Amino acid sequence: MAAALEQTDLSSTGQDRQPIHDLIAADARALSAKLQAHRLKLFPPRARKQLRAFSSGEAAKLIGVNDGYLRQLSLEGKGPQPETSSTGRRSYTFEDIQGLRAYLDETGKSTRRYRPWRLAGEHLQVIGVVNFKGGSGKTTTAAHLAQHFALQGFRVLAVDLDPQASLSALHGYQPEFDVEDNGTLYGAIRYDESRRELAEIIRPTYFSGLHIIPGNIELMEFEHETPKALASKQEGDPLFFARVAIALGTVQDQYDIVVIDCPPQLGFLTLSALCAATSILIPVHPQMLDVMSMCQFLLMTSDLMSVVAKAGGNTDYDWMRYLVTRCEPSDGPQTQMVTFMRSLFDERVLTNMVLKSTAISDAGITKQTLYEVERQQFTRATYDRAMESLDAVNGEIQDLVQAAWGRT
Repeated sequence: MAAALEQTDLSSTGQDRQPIHDLIAADARALSAKLQAHRLKLFPPRARKQLRAFSSGEAAKLIGVNDGYLRQLSLEGKGPQPETSSTGRRSYTFEDIQGLRAYLDETGKSTRRYRPWRLAGEHLQVIGVVNFKGGSGKTTTAAHLAQHFALQGFRVLAVDLDPQASLSALHGYQPEFDVEDNGTLYGAIRYDESRRELAEIIRPTYFSGLHIIPGNIELMEFEHETPKALASKQEGDPLFFARVAIALGTVQDQYDIVVIDCPPQLGFLTLSALCAATSILIPVHPQMLDVMSMCQFLLMTSDLMSVVAKAGGNTDYDWMRYLVTRCEPSDGPQTQMVTFMRSLFDERVLTNMVLKSTAISDAGITKQTLYEVERQQFTRATYDRAMESLDAVNGEIQDLVQAAWGRT
């Protein structure tokens, strides 16, 4: 036995053993190559992700008109024209839908606005989606929220502040292949002469009206450089917590809503995003470990934000809400946890919840959201249940935004 143990020790500590950093690097390269191959299989090299077409009924619902009215416009040749199949079914691209909104606003006789862009005096809405507990549904929430607002006709900017860059990958930007150096938000908030204008970094997406600032590991540079900048503060140079707000301010006239997917940690990036935000959304999975983690997050956030506020940072929000995600109403302990949160936080917990659904998780396998996939890819009951849940949550958040603008 002793001889066997001795032999095991010798073999495990041999000089030819691969160093752990080389092993991790090799795994990363192998995984990156496989992900790129998967991406190329789904989308050829010269192809870009495209949003599916919408049926006439879906288009009418998004615009807020009767399907018969769209048919009449089509017959009269007014506005963007749909694609018509051999069976007479009409379908619209999302660009067509946006064009119809513009047409109705320009020619309509009613006072209703089909493009709900913000008016003079209505401030840019910056929604920070934040939690440092993995599995809370933060990125999924941010992606569906940004796409919801775009589908409703708002001008939306999604900001990926997470170095893992899942939000970017969902929108067709593979972080290690498609995002150049200085191509993240770090490029617009860095402390040296290489800083760029934010407008140069913003990228289009396949959702008309939705742009994105992609992310990748480069964002961690802000965490490394900020302590140095604080130690050698230059006269007139804004502190770290003001830099995201200043950068967003240079493009605010082009957007109505900004959705920031914050990193899963409470560092300088997150604090800077929180100071740029006008509202905060905290997704939480209704289980004890997740709620305990959120408690620590709230305690740390409170302490750090109080320090930032004393230094002049913005901590005045239009609203803050907790969003219950991946909820299973038939799960007794989860139901108890939701009841506990509602009794404690009252109206700060959103009335609607994101239900756990195979439709949402299965869509993610092909780097899509539920808004992108077609209904026939799932059983109708599964799809409808998940979509109803998402629409209810995002509609409730939209109501909060409208209220902050003073709209009814």
